Amino acid sequence: MFTGIIEYLGEIKEISIEKTNRVFYIESDIASHLKADESVSHDGICLTIESVKKNVFRVTAIAETLEKTNARSWNPGDSINLERAMKLNGRLDGHFVQGHVDGTAICVNRQDKDGSVEFTFEFDEAYAPLLIEKGSVCVNGVSLTAFNVGRTSFTVAIIPYTLTHTNFKNLIENDIVNIEYDILGKYLARMAYLKS
Repeated sequence: MFTGIIEYLGEIKEISIEKTNRVFYIESDIASHLKADESVSHDGICLTIESVKKNVFRVTAIAETLEKTNARSWNPGDSINLERAMKLNGRLDGHFVQGHVDGTAICVNRQDKDGSVEFTFEFDEAYAPLLIEKGSVCVNGVSLTAFNVGRTSFTVAIIPYTLTHTNFKNLIENDIVNIEYDILGKYLARMAYLKS
């Protein structure tokens, strides 16, 4: 379980293919805090640390993960948002994030607002019931508040601190991002479905 508050950035140094899997070697200052078997959010994707050597760690994305996330398009040199699993004795600064990406969305607009940057994303209409105005949404692992929510689009505003400390600073139109919708919305939608 995560909070959507990014702790570090990582850089993909190397990628190898193992059958249908992709293995990523990621360099980051977070590596010194990690050990094998830990769960870490990578752009919102919960991946297990397999090994750590100095400031580089290894994770593997299986076919299911590659199909549903933007990990399929990661390349060496790409910047990745990283967050360690939350501690139960700490503050919940973002919202409950599982690290189970529901799907992807495409950035259709980036607009500087003289103090913040707004990003608009288009997503699959099948997920429309899970997103509400001023509700929580996780984009590339970042806990954000959605507004201007439509049937297939929503907007988020990024403050300068978040822009500087996440890979949102590199995000441009037509980029694909990972989306995890609020877990509470998922349960409510499921309950409504079962009652219908």
